[in-house]
Amino acid sequence: MTKLLIIEHSKSVRNNLCERLEFEGYATQSAECAEQVAATIEQDDIDLIITDDAATLPQTETPFIVISATSTLESALVAMRRGAVDFLVKPIDMNRLLAAIRSSVGDSSVSETAVRPARKSAGRKKGHTESCIEPIIGESEEIVHVRHLIDKVAPSQARVLITGENGTGKELVARWMHAKSARAAAPFVEVNCAAIPSELIESELFGHERGAFTSAVKQRKGKFEQADGGTLFMDEIGDMSLSAQAKVLRALQERKISRVGSDRDIDVDVRVIAATNKNLRDEIAKGNFREDLYHRLSVIVICVPPLRSRHGDIPMLVDYFIGNICAEYGMARKAIEAQAVEALSRMKWSGNIRELRNVIERLIILSGERISMDDVELYC
Repeated sequence: MTKLLIIEHSKSVRNNLCERLEFEGYATQSAECAEQVAATIEQDDIDLIITDDAATLPQTETPFIVISATSTLESALVAMRRGAVDFLVKPIDMNRLLAAIRSSVGDSSVSETAVRPARKSAGRKKGHTESCIEPIIGESEEIVHVRHLIDKVAPSQARVLITGENGTGKELVARWMHAKSARAAAPFVEVNCAAIPSELIESELFGHERGAFTSAVKQRKGKFEQADGGTLFMDEIGDMSLSAQAKVLRALQERKISRVGSDRDIDVDVRVIAATNKNLRDEIAKGNFREDLYHRLSVIVICVPPLRSRHGDIPMLVDYFIGNICAEYGMARKAIEAQAVEALSRMKWSGNIRELRNVIERLIILSGERISMDDVELYC
């Protein structure tokens, strides 16, 4: 079982994280500060550390994720320079944290020699892989079309560009694309191009050699190498710098990358799925995005519809989220009044499915034995 060490000053946050991650099947240990668990870290029996303070963490070979209360460039730089494999901002998005954990543990626990034979048995493992992914809920024409495209495109090796507003479920589409592909048994690696400072994006994508820059105390594989044989999901690719775009273009054209500080080419076999909430053609016209990279990425374009264009799917989503969230909290499933569902269906949902899920979680926590119309009016 994968062992996680959680270092978090807040007792309530620490306990909530432990409870949720144990529910997801991980073994957890926790502490208020790094000093309390220095010996545990040195024993190297931990697979991944999740910490709220990278500055106090001792030098360690164990990969770690930083969850920060601040989203400043300085805090991100400190985390990345100390070797963090990912940087997330509070309040914690559990879906993103779980994705970061899967990516980090997958890289540290699956050797290159183990990945390649697994690809031969992808058919056997695909069912298990798919069962771990949330379903794409809805029967509207728009969402049925998205599922149809996934089924048709996933078995190919074509690159895919997923477009849509924030919160519509672009990452979920990418995960299903991977799960239904011949690469399902190999890694699915995610990188959020908007969350990484421009001066660190090349190291994050392509890795670096020891001594490549001041804080490069050891060699580090980038996301392309981590995803070798599998799928690299490049989220918010419209926010990537032009210099990084040029190197990604080369990687796609030549299927080779070179780590920062190295002149040696490394072959990589990666299927790239990109996503953006921007209109990349507009960004091309403004000089912010390379047209040649756009054409490389957009062999297939999948547009994920906003929730306001498929109001008929909202009752199904509400029902799914109630069951899912109540199970997460270990409580009996709550009923919801028909009038409450109708009221939720009439809302605009500018934050799309992510906003709807958050509202359902709030209603489950704050309502009585059942979710009523009064609860919707009071808490939405």
